[in-house]
Amino acid sequence: MSLAAPAAPGTATRAVAERVRDRLRSERTDPAREPERAAQIAQAEVRAHNDVALARGLDLIDDEAAAAHEVLAMVAGFGPLQALLEDPGVEEIWINAPDRIYAARAGRSERVPLVLTAAAVRDLVERMLQSTGRRIDMSMPFVDASLPDGSRLHVVIPDITRQHWAVNIRKFLTTHRSLDDLVAAGSLPPEVARHLRTQMAQGRSVIVSGATHAGKTTLLSALVGACPPEHRIVTVEETFELAVRAPDVVALQCRQPSLEGAGEVTMRRLVKEALRMRPDRIVVGEVRDAEALDLLLALNTGVPGAATVHANSATEALRKLAALPLLAGRNIDAAFILPAVAGAVHTVVHCERSPRGRRYVAEIVETTGAVVAGAVEVRSVYRADAA
Repeated sequence: MSLAAPAAPGTATRAVAERVRDRLRSERTDPAREPERAAQIAQAEVRAHNDVALARGLDLIDDEAAAAHEVLAMVAGFGPLQALLEDPGVEEIWINAPDRIYAARAGRSERVPLVLTAAAVRDLVERMLQSTGRRIDMSMPFVDASLPDGSRLHVVIPDITRQHWAVNIRKFLTTHRSLDDLVAAGSLPPEVARHLRTQMAQGRSVIVSGATHAGKTTLLSALVGACPPEHRIVTVEETFELAVRAPDVVALQCRQPSLEGAGEVTMRRLVKEALRMRPDRIVVGEVRDAEALDLLLALNTGVPGAATVHANSATEALRKLAALPLLAGRNIDAAFILPAVAGAVHTVVHCERSPRGRRYVAEIVETTGAVVAGAVEVRSVYRADAA
């Protein structure tokens, strides 16, 4: 199914939007905190416009309900992108240039027939960052942030990019939230889901590996959701992205430095802090740097963990997990790291995405606890048929 471009707002709709903004300001109504009141104001202003439109020679608004929704998107939402953000089938949206906007559905991407201006793109990003406490400027040309619905925003600006602002929005999807959901979607067979659920219940440490967009974060969220309800879970992320359904969970995210360069909170610091919070399981959204050392040290204290790693196979994920701690300093020795990985990581679940966009569990390996010929020894537990 092709992605239709959101219709450009008409003159009447833009005029109503301005009046709604004025009323929200005068009544001191925050549409994010009081969405129902904001909707009432939008509906009232649309009706008020139609009441006087003929007498004043203005354009009538035919569909009042649709116009009120569009006005809210312009005033309180994200304008031209709001329809794509609300579409449950759209997984990700990205802007390469104001006239080159793409969206992904079911793992496949296509161009959206929508054209913005450079000023409109900057305005959208500023509105998205407004409630996050994060910034983007020449001194901080990258930003990662979580939107109010849990979607992840990533922005890069010139002169890091050649000319235009590059914007990615990885949407927060309410589907595929549990292992049963993933079984229903065909991502893994029921017996594999049962095996993984048992691994989580028994306190085994599980690594989810795969390429970008292979479904790692979705599977990790489902695995953590399969933990026993009495388990206390502490999650650590660059920005909030995990959708963990658990009664006893604390979510931590990193913090950027201030304009003065102070106040930064890194992944390494958060992993250490998580250990002080009486966790039954530590979950790291993505291991990509020296925080791998702190995670391994935490796992070797007896606290089980779960994390994702970018890798092309399950065995490569273990090699990467053994190499990343070396980034922590020269005093870190591979002779210590390899046995630590072999003893602390129990299972690696590797995800892949087929050319048709299907995301699935491709293989599962378990470590034996031994290091053989300079590598962590594993045994295969499951391998999917070619997708």
